[in-house]
Amino acid sequence: MVLREFMETDADYIIGWTGSEREFRLWCADRYENYPVSPQDIIDNYAACSENGDFFPMTAVDESNVPVGHLILRYTDAERTVVRFGFVIVDSSRRGHGIGREILEMAKIYAKNVLHAKMLSLGVFAENQAAKSCYKAAGFEASGVSESFSVLGETWECVEMELLF
Repeated sequence: MVLREFMETDADYIIGWTGSEREFRLWCADRYENYPVSPQDIIDNYAACSENGDFFPMTAVDESNVPVGHLILRYTDAERTVVRFGFVIVDSSRRGHGIGREILEMAKIYAKNVLHAKMLSLGVFAENQAAKSCYKAAGFEASGVSESFSVLGETWECVEMELLF
C-alpha cells in the first residue's frame, strides 16, 4: 500500500465507502451540508481548502493502484508544527484488516518527515468506537472533548486525540 496525493478520480471511490447518512456524518460531521454528496462536492471542497497551502488530502492505494483509504492533513498553527488529521476513511469492504492503522502510520511518517510536524491531532466522535480503537493503536491519546455537534437530531461529542513526536 502507498499513500499518495488525492486525485479527483478518488472522489468516486470515497463517496461509495459510507452506506448511510449516519456513517457519512461519523466521517465528516457537518462539513458537507447535503447528503449524499457527489464526487464534485468533495473535489470543490478540497480545492477551496487547498488555496493557502496548509491542506493536504491523501489517498492510500493498494498494489493495483486502487484507492482503499483516504484522509486529509492540515496545519492548524501559524508556526506549522501541528498537523491535524481528518476525514479518515477506509473502503467499507476492507475494514477490520488493519488498513486504517497502516494508513495512519504512513500519514504519521509523512507529517513528521515532509510537513515537519511536532504534534498530530484529530477529532473523533465518542460513539465511533472502531475509529477510536484504531487511533489508540496508532499511538494517539485522548486529550479531552472539544465540541458537540448536532447530528441527525442527536448531540455527538467530539473527543480530541493527540500524538507528540
